[in-house]
Amino acid sequence: MDLMLKDRVAFITGPAKGMGASVTKAFAAEGCKLALVGRDTAAIEPVAAEVRAMGVEAVVVPCDLTKAEQCESAAQAALAAFGRIDILVNIAGGSGPIGKTGAQTSAEEFDEIVTLNMNGCFHTMHAVLPAMIAQRYGKIVNVGGTFGMRGRAGRMAYSASKWGLRGITKSFALEVGQHNINVNYAAPGMVDGPRFRDKVCANMAKTLGITLEEAMERHAADYALRRVTTDADVANACLFLASDVSRQLTGVDLPIDGGWAML
Repeated sequence: MDLMLKDRVAFITGPAKGMGASVTKAFAAEGCKLALVGRDTAAIEPVAAEVRAMGVEAVVVPCDLTKAEQCESAAQAALAAFGRIDILVNIAGGSGPIGKTGAQTSAEEFDEIVTLNMNGCFHTMHAVLPAMIAQRYGKIVNVGGTFGMRGRAGRMAYSASKWGLRGITKSFALEVGQHNINVNYAAPGMVDGPRFRDKVCANMAKTLGITLEEAMERHAADYALRRVTTDADVANACLFLASDVSRQLTGVDLPIDGGWAML
């Protein structure tokens, strides 16, 4: 199926590694022009070089997503480079404290993850929407998480930040739908990679006195499909929500978790 994304301009946050890099390369493979946005531009440059080698136009834009004025400047830089912004994919975010109860979580830890995961997405949406409204076209994909759909003991701060992002997503969807703009929430479950293995599984292994492999197996056993999500799974969902194939979907929570949040 042709997703009709060729020459669309995608503004992607958090493109340097993990699922962010996979999503970036997936959009590049579809022929999108890319504005790659983040604080650590040195980490983004290798991904930019890789997609440019595919024949894709890409600019790297420095931006601290917690700073509204920097997000506005980043949007203007993308517009200067490409003349329009068709797609926003908000991937950048953090995990917050892992294995701490709400009572153990400090106010500073809570504020930090909520600011990054909620305010960052709000700032980028606020920055790109004027251009999308003017052109009467836009696709926004906020990458959240299933812990923002069911909650999770030991992950209260992260869960709260992703629940909040769902509210932001749904409210914006209602407000900008009249301008032919879709706003959706993609919710990965546990995604295999260094953060999952080295932080989440390592914490479980230490707490339960089991091996890292056993911890990974326990996580997989939670899902109907008995497997953990991959970066490619997330990238494919983002492509779907950013394309006109999903033209009639907005305000949707799309779990990418092998059957956990909705079952």
